[in-house]
Amino acid sequence: MAFYYKPLSFILATLLLLSSISLISLSEATKNGGVTVDLIHRDSPLSPSYNPSTTHFERLRSSFRRSISRQSSLRSASFRSASKSPDAFEATLTPVGGEYLIKIGIGTPPVEILAIADTGSDLTWTQCVPCTQCYKQKAPLFDPTKTTTYRSVSCTSQQCQSLGPGSSSCDGSNGCLYQVGYGDSSYSNGDLAVETLTFDSSTTQESVAFPKVVFGCGHNNDGTFNETGSGIVGLGGGSVSIVRQLETTIGGKFSYCLTTLDSKASSKISFGPNAIVTGPNVVSTPLVQKSPSTFYYLTLEGVSVGDETLAYNSIPNSDSKASVQEGNIIIDSGTTLTLLPSSLYDELESALEKAISGNRVSDPHGQFGLCYELPSNGEFNAPPITAHFTGADLKLTQGSTFVEVEKGVVCFTFVPSQDLAIFGNLHQMNYLIGYDLENQKVNFLPTDCSQPR
Repeated sequence: MAFYYKPLSFILATLLLLSSISLISLSEATKNGGVTVDLIHRDSPLSPSYNPSTTHFERLRSSFRRSISRQSSLRSASFRSASKSPDAFEATLTPVGGEYLIKIGIGTPPVEILAIADTGSDLTWTQCVPCTQCYKQKAPLFDPTKTTTYRSVSCTSQQCQSLGPGSSSCDGSNGCLYQVGYGDSSYSNGDLAVETLTFDSSTTQESVAFPKVVFGCGHNNDGTFNETGSGIVGLGGGSVSIVRQLETTIGGKFSYCLTTLDSKASSKISFGPNAIVTGPNVVSTPLVQKSPSTFYYLTLEGVSVGDETLAYNSIPNSDSKASVQEGNIIIDSGTTLTLLPSSLYDELESALEKAISGNRVSDPHGQFGLCYELPSNGEFNAPPITAHFTGADLKLTQGSTFVEVEKGVVCFTFVPSQDLAIFGNLHQMNYLIGYDLENQKVNFLPTDCSQPR
């Protein structure tokens, strides 16, 4: 099938507007359908980190490189967790790899910050004054003395204990101190506290308050953090993530819809009733409980190229579905590419090479294994690719499986991995993806994410 490549002048989104009409409680918002806010891709022209002097190809390459760095960090966190309690808090984000940003308000009155929205991290934190060691950020640091709803957390409290062994300690006043370390040696240390977080709904233009949310007020933070972000909004599956803390109110449900690479519409993330994904075309796959609890594990049974299905076999030379290990892949919003075990990737590349009649070329930067010369008419013929999860077959958009990475060169956007497999955000685009932690499943609905729901 032929498809046309438009120049990738930017990747996503529209800034979240903070011109709200009124402030309502989360319970009121839930009655009205929940809350939906915008996600900002870090390479969008509307992102504070956008550099107009770089080309769209350079920004795209940087995004691909961040995928590999992030995978290394997620892998190291996964391996570390095997020697700890399954309930232990594990920070798993490579901060520089965060792809999507979200604007939130912290405190009363709310102070606006821009933070990484991440499904691979649990604890929400921001840089605070007084600051012993802080990385450079564009926005002012959060000052807990200028809010009426900030409350410190005791080191004997359940909130403090939920961080797990080695992730918390006590100060001289019995206050809880948190310590978060990341796979690239970045870190954040500070006071664990509760505070009101405010989200501005992009659909109702109302501000929705999340009271008494446990978060980290970081006084000692450093590493590879980008000056654009003021911290992290944790959307993982662990007990201190926002999704888990608000589970009874939002029903353990959130969803997002990521627009395609060349779209000028914003991506969206929803919490509560707004996040329920229904319809005749919805497919569902189980969430698999594994350690660390931060990650959202799915089971990938195979990948199809046209009519040829390639099985994801954990046991070599076996055609049985029983050979597929449950929870063999992570779905992640912060990784651009999809990483597959080397054996499955090799089969996939071989099948594509046989099916594609084009002039194969080498990737000038050595990131991708399968690249072709883009015909002068801008059309490239590639067979459809389907990812087969347990109970859910996802037909991937053709503009995401082969992407123009240099002028006149298109490359296959899957890469091999020696261990941890990740289903990246590039292949989640134009799917409304709903996480239902109450029923332990992920729902997928093919849709045009650039259109309002």
